[in-house]
Amino acid sequence: MAGSPTYPTREAVDFVVIGSGAAGGVMARELSVAGFNVVVLEQGPYRRAHDFTHDEIGVVFQGELSLDPAEHPQTFRARPEQNAEVPPQGAGLPPAWYAAGVGGSSVHFTGNYWRFRPVDFKERSLLGEIEGTTFADWPLTYEELEPYYTRVDWEIGVSGAPGPFDPPRSRPYPVPPLPLKSSGAILERGAKALGLHPQVAPMAILSKPHNGRPACIHCGFCLGFGCEMNAKSSTLAAMIPQAEATGRCEIRTGCTVMRLEHDERGRIRDVVYLDENGVEQAQRTRAAVLSANGAESARLLLLSQSAQHPDGMANGSGMVGKNLMFNAHSATHAWFEEPLNEFKSVQCTRIVHDFYETDPKRGFYGGGGIDARPLVNSWPILFAMGGIAPGLPTWGAEYKRLLERYFTRNMSVLGNCTSLAMERNSISLDPELKDVFGRPAVRVTYEDHPDDLATARFMQDQSVAILEAAGAQRLWRDEVRPSTGGPHLLGTCRMGDDPDRSVVDRYHRAHEVNNLFVVDGSNFVTSGRGQPTMTIQALAFRAAEHMTKAARAGEI
Repeated sequence: MAGSPTYPTREAVDFVVIGSGAAGGVMARELSVAGFNVVVLEQGPYRRAHDFTHDEIGVVFQGELSLDPAEHPQTFRARPEQNAEVPPQGAGLPPAWYAAGVGGSSVHFTGNYWRFRPVDFKERSLLGEIEGTTFADWPLTYEELEPYYTRVDWEIGVSGAPGPFDPPRSRPYPVPPLPLKSSGAILERGAKALGLHPQVAPMAILSKPHNGRPACIHCGFCLGFGCEMNAKSSTLAAMIPQAEATGRCEIRTGCTVMRLEHDERGRIRDVVYLDENGVEQAQRTRAAVLSANGAESARLLLLSQSAQHPDGMANGSGMVGKNLMFNAHSATHAWFEEPLNEFKSVQCTRIVHDFYETDPKRGFYGGGGIDARPLVNSWPILFAMGGIAPGLPTWGAEYKRLLERYFTRNMSVLGNCTSLAMERNSISLDPELKDVFGRPAVRVTYEDHPDDLATARFMQDQSVAILEAAGAQRLWRDEVRPSTGGPHLLGTCRMGDDPDRSVVDRYHRAHEVNNLFVVDGSNFVTSGRGQPTMTIQALAFRAAEHMTKAARAGEI
């Protein structure tokens, strides 16, 4: 393996990639393998597999994989006319939730890797305008993106098997499905009883050794945790080592980017950041790739104001930060008579996609997929705090008996749904609150469209029917409420052909800045059905290919 380079900050590298997560990790690997000199700026630390633990207190309650909310506060409001406030202490996750560290949120994700279907890219043409939204078609098709979905399957590493509703694919999955677990068997039983078509859940977790990485050992700590085996296909495991092996990719950790600076021609010249010692640095570059996630990419562009860009870099359209989408969800929980032992293995092994597409008979836009999993009740502390059915004792001897019996007999069914894009939902700069570095805090403005909530309730009704058909001993619903945050940060630097209604073109190049690219979930035009990461990475592989061609042709 080649050694990691150390590039001088005052000599221009070919690309600076900001962020090393689902998209940034792909960009780092693809551009360095193509022969370019690359600096990756990552605000979090460089953890290796042996650094990850099963410490529920440290990871879940102390958020050791995320930024400290005391140093990096966020505010939330439902409507633009309201005052945004910091969520009260103990309210749970921040409004824009993401991990910090090499690999980004791909380190702690669950690993659900659903492809979009052809319909996802052209729903506006098929369904027409939806009042109050910015519902639009993508500037590309599924057929155009399919080869890059296949690259995700094989180069990131996805376990699976084709299902009855899957879009066309050019290659089979590289490794077989993960072993069926109890929640998957129950979902399959209930769905079949209703005449539905359960299928294997495609997962970015290896069932067999692949690309030099080992298979899953079924420890049960996927959702929210890092993988100590490198079986979970984070970019930390699948992409970054290959980028560094080129000898052309330098990973700089503990680096917080403050702004982008351009030259007199309007081209990005320097990426200004605070290094791990808090000292301001500026890396000169020929091009910048912003892959910091749908919240931080938008914030950085808004922070990069200049006389040429008074409202923020690449924001002449005023669309930077707009059209935020979270994906709506529903959750239904159940107990069964027989032991399920859901604390073992991965979260999901079966899904139901019978309700994926919008059905006008329902009376609202939207669709989604259903999966079965333990959710957070696979961890003993959170199960003890919230896993007991409503109305039953939460203290004393009976409570202890319930904990002992049902820790091994519980499961959940989730509805993963669409979100409609609306300009009023946004990431913006808080006018008063600042973070530890003096930057305006992320301000999240978000209110679900009524169709999003209707879709989530519809999906929950189907989840209840499946669990009843499967013979649940007891089941209950989490109330579907308006969203106050989420980990899917989509739409805030929309892709499009019209520079007045979008931030980047169909190849992720900023309309207004020739050598600036934005590649992450912020480019989404529509939300898909609740599992966006595979599409984020397919877009990244495609973007890198076009950037490579453009750079070699002298067009950047």
